[in-house]
Amino acid sequence: MARSHTHSQHFLRSPRLVAELIGHSNLRKNDTVYDLGAGSGIISSVLSRRVTTVFAVEVEPKALEKLHANVKGLNNVQIIEQDILTIEPVKGKYKIFSNIPFNLSSAIITHYTSLPNPPMSMYFIVQKQFANKLIESRDHFTNQLGAIIAPWFTVRIRKPLKKTDFTPPPAVDTALIEIKSRAPQHTTLIPITLKQQYIEFIRHCFESKQYFMSTDKSNTSIPPDIDRPSQLAASQWSELFTINRT
Repeated sequence: MARSHTHSQHFLRSPRLVAELIGHSNLRKNDTVYDLGAGSGIISSVLSRRVTTVFAVEVEPKALEKLHANVKGLNNVQIIEQDILTIEPVKGKYKIFSNIPFNLSSAIITHYTSLPNPPMSMYFIVQKQFANKLIESRDHFTNQLGAIIAPWFTVRIRKPLKKTDFTPPPAVDTALIEIKSRAPQHTTLIPITLKQQYIEFIRHCFESKQYFMSTDKSNTSIPPDIDRPSQLAASQWSELFTINRT
């Protein structure tokens, strides 16, 4: 089904493809999973056979009509008629698996990684170019959002997708990404109590090259020829922040 221009989204063509993509995740039988922007419910329906509880979040009226019809009878699927950026997730552990609107990718990731109780893991279908900017790699610079979430989350591409996997087909390359919390392994790079201070530091560095260049880089692993914040790895941001906050 088509979205209105304010709910731009490309829908996966088949339940078989959804099942294949879920196979590239760490979703387990006892999990609670949110499907953000559930549309007509193709992902929610497949999730219902794999996990304990599914929250299908949708607000667009025509999509909601189809969603209600398609998940009727699935007792473990609960529909939440609310904007995906305003819901309050459950207090316990939960995960996300969603084919989100591309134009909301940054806002959604920012929102859910900033929650007091963030998801254990998130799986989003996004533009491949956007995905590459979130990942630490020599080939792709990390953007501001990637640097902001890096101390508490790891990001990787789980599976590239084809344009023919969608209806309507997108004009850009896409991929399924995994954003996984570091917390369960107790490997966060910066204490959570310093999160807001760290975020403000990152934003300042990206918004002002002069400020970034003036930061104290002594006793860090940052090479002297680095002149852009997008060139730093997560561990280097941790070092830079730690030195400059004292």
